[in-house]
Amino acid sequence: MCAKCIGVMGESGSGKTTSLETLDPKTTFYINADKKDLPFPKKIREQYCVDNKNYWKTDDQNMVLHLMKKINDQDNLKHIKVLVIDTLNGIMVADERRRKAEKTYDKWADLAWAVYDILDYALEMRDDLTVIVLAHVQTDRDDQGYAFSRIKTSGKKLDKIGIETKLTTVLFSKALPDGRYVFETHAINSTAKTPKGAFAENEVPNDMAAVLKVLEEY
Repeated sequence: MCAKCIGVMGESGSGKTTSLETLDPKTTFYINADKKDLPFPKKIREQYCVDNKNYWKTDDQNMVLHLMKKINDQDNLKHIKVLVIDTLNGIMVADERRRKAEKTYDKWADLAWAVYDILDYALEMRDDLTVIVLAHVQTDRDDQGYAFSRIKTSGKKLDKIGIETKLTTVLFSKALPDGRYVFETHAINSTAKTPKGAFAENEVPNDMAAVLKVLEEY
């Protein structure tokens, strides 16, 4: 068996990060690749810190992979059951910025394989761990107005790899006009997907703890 790997894609403000506030900080490790303040109530936000060994702020893909290996291998981190990477795009954009002066194709190939390595390693981690990867969404429209949404990537090579193919579950985070925040669980003009029969509804509340409970019992 291997770690469950879940993707959450959505626009900024759609509730991707907010959905994580129901997770238990005592068993969750948070990699903040966007380096933003966590949008949680203070009593939850303060529990994620370096001193508690459950939080790290970095957008460097090598450091992300290093942290993943520590969480997987070190006995003093075996209590961690959920690993969050928020967001994959933060890692991609930071790599572009660091290598902006380079004009060669190599930098795009390096970026693609760095992202691939993160996702590939996530699938090899211990089987009692769930990896949640947050990402921004890209919506493409054709000449007839048909819209299709997928995880936003940097560079065409990542499009060829297909990030969603490495994920067992992809949730589409949405803020609805009526004020509700939901996860789309099935493909409706998007790459959203969940295991067959796990969710009867096309939309569920954006409560990550509740989602993990359903998947655990599936």
